Amino acid sequence: MKIGATVGGIGGMARGASAALAGGQFGAAAGAAFGPLGSALGAFSGAILSGLVGGIGGCALGAQLGEKLDRHILANNLCLICEHRFNLPT
Repeated sequence: MKIGATVGGIGGMARGASAALAGGQFGAAAGAAFGPLGSALGAFSGAILSGLVGGIGGCALGAQLGEKLDRHILANNLCLICEHRFNLPT
């Protein structure tokens, strides 16, 4: 689950970085009404928020995928009586 969350977080941040360009452009357009400083701050905040949202979403999705992988594929369940490892049915 930790590996899935890490991989998902990295993938989400990469996706967020590409979305940051669009978020930066949107923020710059929204801040343009307040002049050059508003445009720069809008671009910066749009890029930061896009990266954060992408990273959080990717981490959550990766954690869910990792949990499913752990439970149903990797035989991480252990019988406490006979110590047999097994998968949960899907």
